[in-house]
Amino acid sequence: MSEASSSIEHQCHIAADICQRARLSRDARFDGRFFTGVFSTGIYCRPICPAPAPLEKNVRYFDSPVQAANAGLRPCLRCRPDSAPNSRAWLGTQATFNQAVEFIDQGVMSGDDGISIAQLAEQLAITPRYLNKLFNTHIGTSAKQYALYRQVLFAKQLLVESQLAITDIAFASGFNSIRRFNDAFRNILTLAPSDVRRQAIAEESSGQITLKLSYRPPFAWDYLIGFYRVRQVAGMERVTDDCYRRSFNISGVIGVMTVRHDAAKHRLLLSIELNDPKEISQLMMLVSRIRRMLDVDADMAQIELGLSSYQALGAEVTQGIRIPGVPTAFEAACRAVLGQQVSVTQACKLLNTLVEHYGERVMIQGQSYLLFPTAKRLANASLKMFKMPNSRKQALIALAQFVAEHPDAKVEDWLQVKGIGPWTIAYTQLRGEQQPDVLLSSDLVIKNGLKCYVKKQQSEISAKRYQKFADELAAKVSPWGSYLTLQIWHQSTLNSDKTSAPAHEPRSPTNK
Repeated sequence: MSEASSSIEHQCHIAADICQRARLSRDARFDGRFFTGVFSTGIYCRPICPAPAPLEKNVRYFDSPVQAANAGLRPCLRCRPDSAPNSRAWLGTQATFNQAVEFIDQGVMSGDDGISIAQLAEQLAITPRYLNKLFNTHIGTSAKQYALYRQVLFAKQLLVESQLAITDIAFASGFNSIRRFNDAFRNILTLAPSDVRRQAIAEESSGQITLKLSYRPPFAWDYLIGFYRVRQVAGMERVTDDCYRRSFNISGVIGVMTVRHDAAKHRLLLSIELNDPKEISQLMMLVSRIRRMLDVDADMAQIELGLSSYQALGAEVTQGIRIPGVPTAFEAACRAVLGQQVSVTQACKLLNTLVEHYGERVMIQGQSYLLFPTAKRLANASLKMFKMPNSRKQALIALAQFVAEHPDAKVEDWLQVKGIGPWTIAYTQLRGEQQPDVLLSSDLVIKNGLKCYVKKQQSEISAKRYQKFADELAAKVSPWGSYLTLQIWHQSTLNSDKTSAPAHEPRSPTNK
């Protein structure tokens, strides 16, 4: 055993013997859940690294790449830990620390408009000293150093996978100057950016920013594509068997994303085209939001294990079903309002009408696209062309007015709006915020799906009995209620296909 490795302890929440078996078998389900530090070569790797497996005596395991870097290791250039799927398992249950990591991973501290440690601490309602204490306790480094490391890893991914100029990559990863970028890159990775770029395979540049988003299998791509296909909006979205393409306006950054599936290598192929090339400084934020929208980093093995209580009822679970998100919470809420008490076809017609009449048309890379309407634009809409109850029209307009006037309000605060009830809020949290623990027990499709299992025990079921059953099941599957919601919706669709019954949007009770 090397002297360096003997002084480093195991720093992983997963037992060392499990890590050993996972890396020796190159089990993709563990990708991103831990990293292997190889002290005989001074590098750290993903569990799926194709290089010959090192001797166990020369190995230590880490929860995060930051911990491996703190141990004096540099990332492997072959398996590229910078491209591993993210994992939240190692964060534990410290809610404030989890939120801080999520904010930093989204790039809030990078770029010209990045916030300071003091401002981040203020958002979390703690002191800067306590914030740094949390980071030092959990990963052995300061919050600022963690943020810098995330920027460098993102830059390394861009150097390998994109054809962006090194100067553009510096700004895209949140650095304000080339000198600072080069210094940070060399200090953290002991490599120059140009050294990494030379090892990348040159490809034809098409004006697109291309990245590879690795995931832990399984990934139900057909389900995801199918979900988007039946709800697609002309001019804004295009769905084929192997591609999902749509326009977006995320935090004021306008562009087009295209996603394809590379099943053999357990990854999504993402292309981004920006309306304004100057917005390249927001790329780190965009990629983070798109990863979340597509639920790329979900640990399906853990999630599906958490649904065992549902399976124990005799239910089937389709492997790899992830949350089919949308770019913004406001879009999710609009979809929820328009989709109440109607079929998928009717809801899609209403949605297409909304975007056609109120969506902004933009030209990106010579192609015309519609954007989903902003809250400000809908706040002054009449919606006269819609054939739906006036109360629903007024609810949509009132919601748009509230969001336009209070853009930083939490989704929960939207309950103040007349006509917006708990079901709409929960649906928005599921698809707009991609929250993992939203069981829509009041949804009529969910009710029908769950009642059939209770009726196996008794012929009739009261509302009180159902709610007790649903609450108990929600507690058992927590924190994965959203995935149970999606499984029941999916099973309902399969049953509808078998009986040729018309498919419906998930239905809500009346919002008050």
